[in-house]
Amino acid sequence: MKNFIRDFIKCGIAGWCMEICFTALDSLRRRDMKLMGHTSLWMFPIYASAAFLKPLFLLLKGKPVILRGLSYAVLILTGEYITGSLLCKFKNCPWDYTRSKWHIKKIVRLDYLLNWVLAGLFFEHLLIKNKL
Repeated sequence: MKNFIRDFIKCGIAGWCMEICFTALDSLRRRDMKLMGHTSLWMFPIYASAAFLKPLFLLLKGKPVILRGLSYAVLILTGEYITGSLLCKFKNCPWDYTRSKWHIKKIVRLDYLLNWVLAGLFFEHLLIKNKL
């Protein structure tokens, strides 16, 4: 249990950092050189839940990277859809993908698939880097 809590916190903090960097880089598109990134407290447990994927990371050990990455991305998109739907019920969802033509119910963006492939592989490395 102690290891799971450590992994949970590690994934939450890493996810926050990734999101802050990702949203800050979006400032470049707007030519805003302040590069201000942002996130929400709600995102900590959402990113931290990547710790639940550790058994899958171990199960897929040795499989092709594209298979692993796509598997993680599908699970992450599913998690994003579930948590986003739940947060929307209470009007607390910190993201809204209405402006994307690739959104599903404003909660998931299919054009972010590659981002989630990379995030999944990053979390895999973060949690089992010594076991691969």
